[in-house]
Amino acid sequence: MLGPVILAASRSDKMRRFVSAAPGTKQVVDRFIAGETVDQVVPIVEDAIGKGLEVTLDVVGEDITTVEQSYAARDAYLGLIDRLKDLGHGEKAEMSVKLSMFGQSLPSPATTLNGEPSGPAGQFPTGHELALANVRPVVEAAAAIGTTVTLDAEDHTTLDSMFAIHEELRKDFPQTGCVIQSYLFRTEDDARRLAAAGSRVRVVKGAYKEPASVAYQDKAEIDKAYVRILKILMDGKGYPMIGSHDPRLIAITQELARRAGRKLDEYEFQMLYGIRSEEHLRLAAEGHRMRVYTAYGTDWYGYFMRRLAEKPANLLFFGRSILTKG
Repeated sequence: MLGPVILAASRSDKMRRFVSAAPGTKQVVDRFIAGETVDQVVPIVEDAIGKGLEVTLDVVGEDITTVEQSYAARDAYLGLIDRLKDLGHGEKAEMSVKLSMFGQSLPSPATTLNGEPSGPAGQFPTGHELALANVRPVVEAAAAIGTTVTLDAEDHTTLDSMFAIHEELRKDFPQTGCVIQSYLFRTEDDARRLAAAGSRVRVVKGAYKEPASVAYQDKAEIDKAYVRILKILMDGKGYPMIGSHDPRLIAITQELARRAGRKLDEYEFQMLYGIRSEEHLRLAAEGHRMRVYTAYGTDWYGYFMRRLAEKPANLLFFGRSILTKG
C-alpha cells in the first residue's frame, strides 16, 4: 500500500526538499492549497460563500520546534480573524487549528532556540499548557466576530491533550469543535462522550500513519467504524460534521440523519478544497450545509503529502504533473 509510505515521507526532510523542487509540484499544490497569504485566500472565501457554501480555514503548518514559531502561528490566526471581521460572514467562515502549531508537542519545559525557558519562569512548563495559552486568544477572538474554531485531530499520541484543551475551551466557548478519526480503536468511546448537547464534532477517516496496536489498517474496517461513529453522533444531541468525499458514506449519512429525525441544518458535510468541487455545489443546492476545508500558507508540505496518501488518484495526478513539466 502506498498510503503508509507517503505518510512516512511526509516527515522526511529529504523528501520535502525533493518534492518542493520537483517541476510539477506547484501545479498540484495549487489544487489543494488556496494560496500563501490571507490576501490570496479572501477572494476564494468570498466566492465560496457567494455560491452557497461555507468554509473552514486552516493556516497550514505543524511540527514546529520553537516557542517563537508557536507565537507566530497564534498571530497568523489572529491576523486571519481581523480579515474575517472585515468580511462579516460570521459562522459561514470558521477556522480549524492544529495544536502542534501552537506548541503542543514541544519538550517540557518549553524552550527557545537558545535553550532557555520561554517567557516568565514557570509560565509554560509543558507544551500542552503553551498550546492552550496560544489557542485561547484565537478562540476568544473568533467568538467576538461570531464564528468559531475546530481543533483538528493529529496522531494518536496528541489526542488526550487535544481533548483536554477542547474541554477547557468549551467552558467559556461551548461552540468550539473537535475532530475524531474512525481508524482509531478509541474513537467510538470518544464519540459517545462527545455526542452531547452543544457539541460540534467532525468525523474523518484519519490521515496519519498509525500502528496496528491503536488503529484499523484495513479500509473496509475503517469504513465500518466510520458508519458506527456516524450513528452514535446522529443519535446524540450534538452537531455532527461529516468530513468525507466518499459517495457511499455521504448517502449513509443522509439516511442516518433521516432516521434520527434531523433537519438539514442540524448537521453538515465538510470536504477539502480542490476535491470533488461539483459535489460541494450539489449538496449545497439540495439544502445541505456544505463547508469547504480551505488550507493556505507557505508551510504546505505535510498537509499536501496527506492529501496524496488519502487517494491514489491524487498521487497519479502528481506523478503525471512531474513527468509532463520540464
